[in-house]
Amino acid sequence: MLELRYLGHSAVYLSDGKTRIVVDPFLSGNPTASLKAEELEVDYVLVTHAHGDHWGDSLALAQKGATIIGTAEIGYYAESKGAKAIPMNIGGKFKAAWGSLKLTPAWHSSSFPDGTYGGMPTGMILEFGGMKIYHAGDTALFSDMGLIGKHGIDLACLPIGDHFTMGPDDALQALELIRPKAVLPIHYNTFPPIMQDGEAFVARARLLGVEGRALKPGEVWPL
Repeated sequence: MLELRYLGHSAVYLSDGKTRIVVDPFLSGNPTASLKAEELEVDYVLVTHAHGDHWGDSLALAQKGATIIGTAEIGYYAESKGAKAIPMNIGGKFKAAWGSLKLTPAWHSSSFPDGTYGGMPTGMILEFGGMKIYHAGDTALFSDMGLIGKHGIDLACLPIGDHFTMGPDDALQALELIRPKAVLPIHYNTFPPIMQDGEAFVARARLLGVEGRALKPGEVWPL
């Protein structure tokens, strides 16, 4: 069984009992984070883009032995800081014994907190624990989400905060394009500009035939 733990904002922890993965580990400085970076043990850190609220504690986790995976710009930046990394790019797939990771487009921007260009922002299709999980990262709604849906997505992690990303209405349109089995709303209620009602979004998603859960930071969803 695959365990998903929502850590707050866009940070999602996944474990199949052998391999531990975290996506966008923004913990330090996150008022909603369910734990501290030093309390998290992972094998891989997946980074959708370089903004501080997604890059977050990637280097701190790499210092404890984790490998960072992201675009070429993110990977080479991580290596320049002494981290072990796997640079890749949009459309490409990284294969491992535990599964695979494919980067998808995202409509957003990307730069590191120090101003370094972070490459194109991405979403991710993670094949892990017998499931296909789409983490959209930060993005606007775009029609090619219909192509992402053709992968047969089990769970879509979609931003609903609005202001910096798509809001609930556009995220519902994204569900109609992707047609996942389930949805987890992310990137909301961390800061005042992105306050949303996650439960209301999930209720609307169910009307489209998509099951969902609005997890509180720290809550676990066995998949």
